[in-house]
Amino acid sequence: MSESSFLSASCPMPASSKDVVELAHGGGGRLTRELIERLFRPAFATCDEDFTHDGATFDAGGARLAFTTDSYVVRPLFFPGGDIGSLAVNGTVNDLAMCGAEPRYLSVGLVIEEGFALATLQRVVESMRAAALAANVRIVTGDTKVVERGKGDGLYVNTSGVGLIRAPAPVVPQRVRAGDAVILSGDIGRHGIAILAVREGLGFETELASDCAPLAATVLALIDAGVELHCLRDLTRGGLATGLIEIADAANVVIDLAEAAIPVLDPVRGACELLGLDPLYVANEGRFVAFTPADEASRTVDVLRRFDPRATVIGRVEAVHNNRPAVRLNALGGARELDMLSGEQLPRIC
Repeated sequence: MSESSFLSASCPMPASSKDVVELAHGGGGRLTRELIERLFRPAFATCDEDFTHDGATFDAGGARLAFTTDSYVVRPLFFPGGDIGSLAVNGTVNDLAMCGAEPRYLSVGLVIEEGFALATLQRVVESMRAAALAANVRIVTGDTKVVERGKGDGLYVNTSGVGLIRAPAPVVPQRVRAGDAVILSGDIGRHGIAILAVREGLGFETELASDCAPLAATVLALIDAGVELHCLRDLTRGGLATGLIEIADAANVVIDLAEAAIPVLDPVRGACELLGLDPLYVANEGRFVAFTPADEASRTVDVLRRFDPRATVIGRVEAVHNNRPAVRLNALGGARELDMLSGEQLPRIC
């Protein structure tokens, strides 16, 4: 549930059992947020703070730590550019990085379906080992469970992670303010389209590979360069649009985007047009947005382009009007407000 932690102050009472089943079946977007608000927050709230980020941050023995957990049910298990193993490691590493933390330690939980091939499991585990080495983290504990044949769809993976916060100030949605620049670390939409192409047997002239990659080194480079980071958000389930809508709501601001500035590769754009998808809502696994003061934007982009030449400023934060936060997409044909989807465009992509 990395889109936003559900530890928060009190909120409305839980929905009925029937409502919760319907919400859970919806999968993502507006329905996931409603499930968090109506069920998880009332059950697990422990304090008056509002955690609306990719992980929790706290003090422990004088150290400032970040903690996060996520579960992965991607289908198929292997796809161009990655697999469920590398996805699980990178996803948790990236959630820690979005808190301004240096990832240190991970746990791994495996739910394995009876009859799952040992050779395939070994391939996933080797992928996790390689991804952990590449991200400079250690997998230090874990668990396995086996479920009956036909009850687990092969393999599910949970990873949790702990990191040491390196950012000198909190990196949270609530620090976003009017005048901030909105900076995107690279092109969007490749992960979701790569998964869909394999799942549905779609043939493209150019094979699309997922952007699945660890982002900690990129974020630490920004911190080491002294960039004033107000907020970071990796653009996983729900894509760029969903991430920005969540931040606008949490910070009570308006985010203005320039559509022409958002990098989308031609094969991704073509596939989305063919399938009736909006690339702004397609998942990524190696992309994030950064919110910085406007006078830090140029330096931020310079650092990001060491890792991806497509990094660029895509928008600006404005003051809210009539207490109504929003994300507006500006194009040649005018402006439109982006809405939270009621479900997911592409389920089982992470």
